[in-house]
Amino acid sequence: MLVTRSNVLLLVEFKMEMQDVFEMSDLGIMNYFLGMEIYQCSSGIFISQRKYTVDILKKFKLESCKEVATPLAQNEKISKNDGEKLEEPFAYRSLVGNLLYLTATRPNLMFPTSLLSRFMSPFNNVHMGVAKRVLKYVRGVKLDGSADSDWAGSVDDMKNTLGYVFTIGSGVICWNSRKQEVVAQSIVEAEYISLAAAANQGIWLRKLLTDLGQEQSSPTELCCDNKSAIAIAQNPVQHGRTKHINVKFHSIREAEKNSLIKLHCCSTNVQLANIMTKALPKSRLEFLRLKLGMSKENLKEEC
Repeated sequence: MLVTRSNVLLLVEFKMEMQDVFEMSDLGIMNYFLGMEIYQCSSGIFISQRKYTVDILKKFKLESCKEVATPLAQNEKISKNDGEKLEEPFAYRSLVGNLLYLTATRPNLMFPTSLLSRFMSPFNNVHMGVAKRVLKYVRGVKLDGSADSDWAGSVDDMKNTLGYVFTIGSGVICWNSRKQEVVAQSIVEAEYISLAAAANQGIWLRKLLTDLGQEQSSPTELCCDNKSAIAIAQNPVQHGRTKHINVKFHSIREAEKNSLIKLHCCSTNVQLANIMTKALPKSRLEFLRLKLGMSKENLKEEC
């Protein structure tokens, strides 16, 4: 959750007015308060509840649970008459209360939490199961990637440029742009080689996240805007078209077969890795820059 510069100025002015009326002590820049982590910079204030979230997961013994992609099952309806009455009602009320406080920085949890709060009395094991699903969704840290390539980008040796971007949640954690090692004979081959490089990086990141306690239970989605390249990776029958490609680039087939990588076709308009492989018009560049989470700050040069 980001508080903008204008809101920061209002808070500063409010603080100065309060100091004129009440006796107060300035304890300096706030970093942590009531379960909220605060990071302050010149462009605004970033507020998160990461530690609070981890504490909730530990409290309900779900820190090692398998995460889910959505907080609620689609089309699921819950009623006050569902399931059996809980023997320990305090646990459910405590969990809903924790989730309500978590909505301070996570508005995407507002609907499921408000839905669960309707069953504070009576409530049952079905309601508790739905509440725990919301926690499993909160725990989820999903790794996603995008891969792209240009076509004969180098006029000197006709080699292509490959690029990939990996994100966790809404944050970009890894990116790369480099010239491919071989000369591709088609745009499909160029995209296929780019996918292979991104898949190798994705597998390494999955192992790193496992070491950090964030094991990926589902395949890492790898987006590509070329359907033919995806077909070659998924269908061994296409071997006749790819027998001239270096064997090492076919490792992506095994990665998908082992459910480490899941190839996904996306539109060129939302292809993040596009910014890593070619020169773009201003509007397109600014759009992708925004999608990468980059913000522009106007700096006044000091004399």
